[in-house]
Amino acid sequence: MSNPFKPKPNAQGYRHELKYIISEADAALLAIRLRAALRTDPHAKDGGYFIRSLYFDDPFDTAVSEKVDGIEYRDKWRIRIYNLSDRVIKLERKHKNGQFIRKDSLTLSKRECSALCAGAYGFLMHRDEPFAKEAYGEMVTRHLRPKVLVDYDREPFVFPVEDVRITLDRNIRTGYFSTDLFNPDTVTYPATEFLGQCILEVKFNAYLDGSVAELLQLDAAQRSAASKYLYCRQYDC
Repeated sequence: MSNPFKPKPNAQGYRHELKYIISEADAALLAIRLRAALRTDPHAKDGGYFIRSLYFDDPFDTAVSEKVDGIEYRDKWRIRIYNLSDRVIKLERKHKNGQFIRKDSLTLSKRECSALCAGAYGFLMHRDEPFAKEAYGEMVTRHLRPKVLVDYDREPFVFPVEDVRITLDRNIRTGYFSTDLFNPDTVTYPATEFLGQCILEVKFNAYLDGSVAELLQLDAAQRSAASKYLYCRQYDC
């Protein structure tokens, strides 16, 4: 069921999100342009970082079916880590409404992360952040449980006007049935739809600066609703 509320750009924290699936050759060309003109995200090491996300879903795989059915108003829940480190662990809800997104997040300790993965959500009620209470309600009422690992390498760029963030995501892999978030030896498999391809994501507030838009011109680029979660779940749904 879609929500009649259509957010304006940057209303209530909403941002534009544009996605493109491009070839590795186009990604290499684009990366050269972006490195010359924009700053790399300051959190990146040697130009990028490795992302592992553990996605949650309910017993009915609602996040999968809503994506397949094109429901505009939907949520995805995940725990995200970087470079397989436990220094920064984020519980995130990515809320989608048409072409707009809003992300809410909560920093977890490793113990809290393990509790969530085991279905022990009670600690969220003792956190001060309002989002922690929302997360508790969603996880309990929807019986959210870990479903799949999604791995990829990200090269991120930033531009200050309208908080532009451009990312190139490569080597997208699925952990299949594994949900062992911190295990460096987890066996993963390429998400076949993305073999030889890269996902370009462009996020911004109200508008995209013209000079940045020019950098992004690629003859073969096509807008896509590419979902890493969906493609990595197709093997077990």
